[in-house]
Amino acid sequence: MKILFASSEVWPLIKTGGLGDIAYSLPHALQHLGEDVRIVLPAYQEVLKQLSSFKILGWLSLAIAGKKHSVRVLQANHPQFAMPIWLVDEQTLFDRPGNPYAHPEGYDWADNAERYTLFSEAVARLAMDDLKTGWKADVVHSNDWQTGMVSAFLDNEIERPRRIFTIHNMAYGGNFSHEVFNQLHLPSDWWSPEGVEFYGNFSMLKAGMIYSDMITTVSPTYAKEICTPAFGYGLEGVLASRSYKLKGILNGIDRDVWNPQTDPYIAAPFSAEQIQPGKFKNKMALLESYGVSVSKDMLKAPLLGMVSRLVEQKGLDMVLETIPLLLKITDANFVFIGTGHPHFEAQLLKLSEQHPQRVMVFIGYSEEKAHLLEAGSDIFLMPSRFEPCGLNQLYSLRYGTIPIVHRTGGLADTVVNASIENGKLNKSSTGFVFDQARASELLKTIMQALKIFTQKEHWNQLQLNAMQQDFGWEKSAQEYLALYKNAETGIDE
Repeated sequence: MKILFASSEVWPLIKTGGLGDIAYSLPHALQHLGEDVRIVLPAYQEVLKQLSSFKILGWLSLAIAGKKHSVRVLQANHPQFAMPIWLVDEQTLFDRPGNPYAHPEGYDWADNAERYTLFSEAVARLAMDDLKTGWKADVVHSNDWQTGMVSAFLDNEIERPRRIFTIHNMAYGGNFSHEVFNQLHLPSDWWSPEGVEFYGNFSMLKAGMIYSDMITTVSPTYAKEICTPAFGYGLEGVLASRSYKLKGILNGIDRDVWNPQTDPYIAAPFSAEQIQPGKFKNKMALLESYGVSVSKDMLKAPLLGMVSRLVEQKGLDMVLETIPLLLKITDANFVFIGTGHPHFEAQLLKLSEQHPQRVMVFIGYSEEKAHLLEAGSDIFLMPSRFEPCGLNQLYSLRYGTIPIVHRTGGLADTVVNASIENGKLNKSSTGFVFDQARASELLKTIMQALKIFTQKEHWNQLQLNAMQQDFGWEKSAQEYLALYKNAETGIDE
């Protein structure tokens, strides 16, 4: 089966969040199952810098926003990729600094609608083999709003591929004005409540829902949540009416990249049979990496870690509310990696200045630091108000770092709350789960975790339970493969 996987970011070439990880891991899992996969993404400046050689696959002539674009399509190979990478190269739109969506100063690019409309049409043309390469997709798998228009551009094709659209986060809808829709010179029949119109605006995310043959999202619980007003961002009715083609498939993780036995970023490799010495060495290395003076008492004390976007969705306000009290009444220490809202960044840095030996903060993102944090922390904080799937709780389980999570989305699907019954740890326990997204509930759950942390027999069993979980991509990739084969085409929405 020929599968074209379209994404606006792919690790390790370019990444702003979990989408980048998934856009690398899932295609490789599908390729491992014997399928013929191509990954396509825009030819960003940062991506081109990392590729030593490529060939020109061909040129596409596309008219967007009243302008004719001669779009170069490149094919590149990379030592970390098992399949060719296709790049949509329109330098006026993609060859610029910053991350894929925003200027280095933080504001969104004003022409994002044009950029990702062009990218989506290019993907559709590649899927139909307009370049006459002899490779025509059987399936095109699009991801999030940046590729939501792919399915729309394929809608009038008679022998089109099956169209799968995955929602990674409903909070980002790719919403633009009616004026922008008109400026893009898109087909007028797309503008309707049964098309891309969304409360008078233009939604690329809705386009993906309406025109695709199947919609997936990244966990079974999130698939249910997004059909409700609390999580649907105004699109819950669209999704509920299309529940027949909506499926939640849990994300996996790349077990080669996130493997405590072979991880090149950590200080001491370890397995489930050697958890304690491995965690001890990595904890020391993690603390030392922040320049603190590491004592025996500090190594014995619980270390709580967090790698996150520093925004309210991730529960940063709840975490910041609990830390001052925890610093007073416990011996717990904290380490944070992330970037986000300046207010949260400033609060964390202030705590670090006030408690340099107990609160360690890195503003930014570092793959190396993130791996070491997962290996060296005892507990991982992930109190997200909503979390479509989440990956860090899966990395944490893999490294015997016990997650504390809010019961939502993929967190609810992957972490089993620890409980002590008749003096024994529940056999299925893997972490700590709280039901209400409030600081008081988070504090209570952290205190419960710290109590069990002192009961080494129970804690060791909890770590072993966590490390024995299998959240690799194999099962999920098989589910996607079944979906690709069974998705119907030609559905009249």
